[in-house]
Amino acid sequence: MSAGYLNPRASAAGLALAVRFELENRTHTRWAADSDLCTGVQVYDPATGLFLSEGEWRRLPGDVDPGAAVPVEMAVELPAENGSYHVYVSPRSESDGWFHAREWPFVLVEACVAGGRAEVSRTEVITRGALSRRGWPRKLRILLLDPFRTLWRNRRLIRSLVRREISSRYRGSLAGAAWTVLHPLLLMLTYFFVFGVVLEARFGNDPSRSGFVLYFLAGMLPWLPFSEAVGRAPAVMLENRNFVKKLVFPVETLPANLAMTGLVTGLFALIVFLVLLLASRGAPPWTLVWLPALVTPQLMLTLGCCWFLAAAGVYLRDLGQIIGFALTLLFFLSPICYPESQIPAWALPVLSKSPLFALVEGYRSVLLEGRAPEWTRLAALWLGSAAVCVAGHAVFWRLRKSFADVI
Repeated sequence: MSAGYLNPRASAAGLALAVRFELENRTHTRWAADSDLCTGVQVYDPATGLFLSEGEWRRLPGDVDPGAAVPVEMAVELPAENGSYHVYVSPRSESDGWFHAREWPFVLVEACVAGGRAEVSRTEVITRGALSRRGWPRKLRILLLDPFRTLWRNRRLIRSLVRREISSRYRGSLAGAAWTVLHPLLLMLTYFFVFGVVLEARFGNDPSRSGFVLYFLAGMLPWLPFSEAVGRAPAVMLENRNFVKKLVFPVETLPANLAMTGLVTGLFALIVFLVLLLASRGAPPWTLVWLPALVTPQLMLTLGCCWFLAAAGVYLRDLGQIIGFALTLLFFLSPICYPESQIPAWALPVLSKSPLFALVEGYRSVLLEGRAPEWTRLAALWLGSAAVCVAGHAVFWRLRKSFADVI
C-alpha cells in the first residue's frame, strides 16, 4: 500500500517550478492533518544521482481517509547552472523519512535549465527501482564513455590545472621551471649510480655503462609519470577540499590533473633521454613512431588508478602510506633496473602480467631495439588499461556523492 498521484503536472516560470497533483491515500490508515506527515521536494543530478537541494515541506491541507485524495501544489527553485535536473515530490515524515526511499511511488519532474530559464520535459509517477532500471542502458554508456568524455569536456580546466600545478610546484625556487627537467634527470642519475655504478648491473650482451644507461632510462620513462601521479592520488581530494565542497565543480578533474601533470614530467624525461640517445647512437630508430601506441594505454592506466585511489583515499587516510610501499615494490618487480632475462622462470608468468612490465619492454623495443612492440602484449596492455580506466572512473563516480560529507 502506498500513495497515489492523480493528474500530476508541472510548469516553469524562470527557475521556479510549480508541481500540482492530487495525493490519494492508498493505505488502510487515515492521514491526519496534524501528524508529522507532509509532502516534500528534492532536486537531484540525473547524471550522477547526486542530491543537490531540498525545497519546501508542506503539510496536508486536511485529514485524508483511505481512498480519498487532496490537492497538493509544491514549488521549487532549480539551480541557476545550465544542465538537466530531476525533481522528486514525495510524502515524508520525521519517523520514516522520505517515502520514495521505501519504494513508494513519487512524482518525477524532468527539467533542464538554459540561459537562466527552466523548461519541463516530462512529468510522471514512478518508483526509485523503475527509474534505476530505466537508466541501465544509459549507465552502461556512461560507464564506457564517460572517462573519455570527462577529459574532453573539461579539457580547458584540466589544462589550466596542469599549468597551475607545474608553475606553482617550483615557484620561489632558484632554478624555477628548470626543475621540470632537473627533477627527472637527477632522479634517473641517482638510480643509475646505484644500479649501474655501485651494483654494476648490465643489460644483455652490452657490458658498457652507456648501454646500461640507455636501457635503464628507457625503462624509467613510463615509470616516472605513473609513479608520480599514483603516489599523490590518495591525498588529492583532501588537499583540494575547497573544490570538493563546491556544488558544481567537476571533482573528477582533480585526479585527471595528476595524470596529465605526470605526463608532462614524462615528456621532459623523454627529451632528456632522446638527447642522450642522439649523443651516443645518433638518430633514434624509425620505430619511435610506435610511441603513441604505448603512451595512450599508459595514460589510461594512470587515470584509472588515480580515480580509484583518489576516491578510496577519502575514506582510508592511511592509503597514501600503503601506496608508497606498493610503488616501491612494483618498481623492483618490474624489469626497470635489470633485464627480463634475470627474472626467475617461476616468477616470470606472474610478473609479466603487470601493465608496467609490458610498458617497460615496449619502450625499450621502440626506442632502442628498432622493433615494434609484441602484438599480444600490446593488445593485452590496451585492453587491461582501458578496463582499469573504466573501472577506476566508475568507482570514483559511485563514491563521489559523499565526498563532501566525509571530508
